[in-house]
Amino acid sequence: MTSNKNNYRIPFDVPTYSYEQAMGQLRATKKFGIQPMLESVVDMIAELGNPDDYFESVQIAGTNGKTSTARYAAAILMGESLRVSLYTSPELVSFTERMEVDGRPVSEELFAQGIAAAVVAGERVNDRREQQGERPYDITEFDLLTVAALVVFALAGVDVAVLECGMGGRWDATSATRNIRSVAITGIGLDHMRILGDTLEQIAAEKAAIIQSGRTCVLGVGTATPDTVEDVFLNRAAEQGVTPVLLRPEHLEDATGEMHPGTPRANEDLPHASYVITQRPPRIGAPVELTVRTPRTSYPELAALKPSYQAANIACAVTLCEQYLGRGLDQEKLFESVVRCPTPGRFDLVKPEPPVLIDACHNPQSVQTFLTAVRSVSPQVEDRPALLCAVLADKDVQAIVDLMAPEFPEVYVTQTSSDRALAAGQLAAMFEQAGKKPTAVYPAVREAVDALDAAGVSFVACGSITTAGEVAGILRPGVQNAHGDEDVTRTHPNPK
Repeated sequence: MTSNKNNYRIPFDVPTYSYEQAMGQLRATKKFGIQPMLESVVDMIAELGNPDDYFESVQIAGTNGKTSTARYAAAILMGESLRVSLYTSPELVSFTERMEVDGRPVSEELFAQGIAAAVVAGERVNDRREQQGERPYDITEFDLLTVAALVVFALAGVDVAVLECGMGGRWDATSATRNIRSVAITGIGLDHMRILGDTLEQIAAEKAAIIQSGRTCVLGVGTATPDTVEDVFLNRAAEQGVTPVLLRPEHLEDATGEMHPGTPRANEDLPHASYVITQRPPRIGAPVELTVRTPRTSYPELAALKPSYQAANIACAVTLCEQYLGRGLDQEKLFESVVRCPTPGRFDLVKPEPPVLIDACHNPQSVQTFLTAVRSVSPQVEDRPALLCAVLADKDVQAIVDLMAPEFPEVYVTQTSSDRALAAGQLAAMFEQAGKKPTAVYPAVREAVDALDAAGVSFVACGSITTAGEVAGILRPGVQNAHGDEDVTRTHPNPK
């Protein structure tokens, strides 16, 4: 058995896995796909003695912006002298990136220990179900990862875990977690429609399920329009007796790409938070500056070395953390937390010369947000880098292509290693039909990057999270933590 200073103990013996064995266990679960249910995760967590009872949690959902918001929230809470863990998905390079403690990916050893505990818990639960004549659970990859993360965080002795929903909210594995104190929903877009529904309102209802009695709630700028979407969230909050804080831009142009068309309603009977961009970055690598105003106070002169669209995510994270803590934040520590927070794969410069940028935009809404940032720092199409694009077949590929085709002087097309990848030839044909014939088509990301690098081509790689991850793995090898160091997470935590 394993225990830590918080007295959490894995209540049964688990085998010692290598990282490779842990990854093998995860690969074995892929056959189960996505299962819209929580019972399996709830039972596995209970089998493990409810490790989630050993810390509190905040949960973040949304179609776009939730990963960046989660990262900013974790950084802000760390700045408030808390021991913080972060659970996000997917990874860019290594699966260990999905679990962080104090800003660093966990070690491969601790990651493997968590997976081993989750695997044994699943086996024990299913053995008992079979003995009772019940059908065993199909335990998915995300189920296994989520349960493993809760074990890892309990062993690490964290105070609070920041949990990013993988998909939706109602049936997301993170929603099986107990002790969720605060939630935020960044916005709604048409994504994962086969699972969540094919209208904005249906998808909003799935995400709104995380609004529950006893939790504080922040509704991000992407929930404000259209009115029918906002009504889903407001009605859910009213049913649960929750008074949400509504985050809104002080100027609508500060939410370009973040909101659906329309003007947000005043909703004067509800508390509001707001933000205003005071300086936009004039070039890649220059800061955006903003002021955030919450129901408690105002935070002027925040800055981040990121595009303007991150202002909405920063403001959402600030409001969420304030709601969770029930007090105002330390102004000086907040500035440091925000300006130093990494957002891997989000407008991320992975090579300075010639410049190579990656972005994890992967659906029409996030592509539009990314293009807004590109236009703001490089107004003329002919002055921009080339585009290297690869997408997943289960996305709205036509809309992605139609948005990207006119925005870059040159297009290169490739295909990621994902089993959901759209064939490079098919993507090339779609770009040609959109009026932009690709300069070259490569069957794999490695071949594309090697060719463009050898030719000294500056490019932007985007279209899917796996595209950004594979390019990062090639040009910036080694998993990096928030401080730019190699993974140095300890298996055993420091005292608080």
